[in-house]
Amino acid sequence: MYQNQSVGVVVPCHNEQLLITRVMDTMPDFVDRIYIVDDVSSDSTVQVVKEYIARTGTSRVQLIEHTVNQGVGGAIVSGYKAAAADEIAIMVVMAGDAQMDPDDLPAIVQPIADGRADYTKGNRLVSGEAWEQIPRVRYIGNVILSLMTKVASGYWHIFDSQTGYTAISLKAIKTLDLDKLWKRYGYPNHILVMLNVHNFRVADVPVRPVYGIGEKSGIKIWRVIPTISRLLLRGFIWRLFHKYIVRDAHPLVLFYLFGTLTFVPGIVFGLWLVIYRLFVGNVAPTSALFAMFLTMFGLNFLMFALWFDMDSNRDLKA
Repeated sequence: MYQNQSVGVVVPCHNEQLLITRVMDTMPDFVDRIYIVDDVSSDSTVQVVKEYIARTGTSRVQLIEHTVNQGVGGAIVSGYKAAAADEIAIMVVMAGDAQMDPDDLPAIVQPIADGRADYTKGNRLVSGEAWEQIPRVRYIGNVILSLMTKVASGYWHIFDSQTGYTAISLKAIKTLDLDKLWKRYGYPNHILVMLNVHNFRVADVPVRPVYGIGEKSGIKIWRVIPTISRLLLRGFIWRLFHKYIVRDAHPLVLFYLFGTLTFVPGIVFGLWLVIYRLFVGNVAPTSALFAMFLTMFGLNFLMFALWFDMDSNRDLKA
């Protein structure tokens, strides 16, 4: 229990036999239940967990075994459903590779325990250690996806969108349609989009990055970025429709629409004119002015849309 509220930790696992014992051993005493979700590991992860339960006689570790690989998002959803069935008040996600410092756990759950937030997420990038510890390619990819997630989710104050060190309230879990959450990499981005539609408050919590302890990442960042980018684009459109059309009428949707319909053609037409001028011949001044008009007109609409969106979500910062 943490401040008289039950706490459960969901640990998605796929081939984590080397470090899963360390995760369970270092779990703080205030954690009531640990949901180890094995996503069809090909190593001895399941056996290691079973042996740990038998050896320690612990009752707080529950092993959930998938029969079909669902991805990290699918594993987290399975853990959420089990925790919700147990009426766990605060549900935390920690990786099975021990990359999440258990000393940061109180800070992760505190905003929810206080009632200030419905969802919290760790932020490794706020620390000066991040640049030194996180592999450069992953760091840069994370920054790019974080900037895109700000726009797609409407949570402009959050950063380090790819961290999986999160906590969520039981109320939020019962509100979200868990079966519609993205099952694989991109889950942390998608859940933010869904939370925003329901106006849940989100807190960004500084955490310490942990690397070089024997973990192995299966993430290929240059494959992940295009996939998550498409997910964020669909999520962005879905959020605008459900939040600003279905649930409430807001003019920012029209600003985004008119901005896109003028800015994109303006950029394309302008680039075509530049190429024509370089390789073919002179360009009519009226054509150049028209391209500039479309671009500037569209850019102004998009900037106003972004400003409206930021203003509409300013109260969701916990």
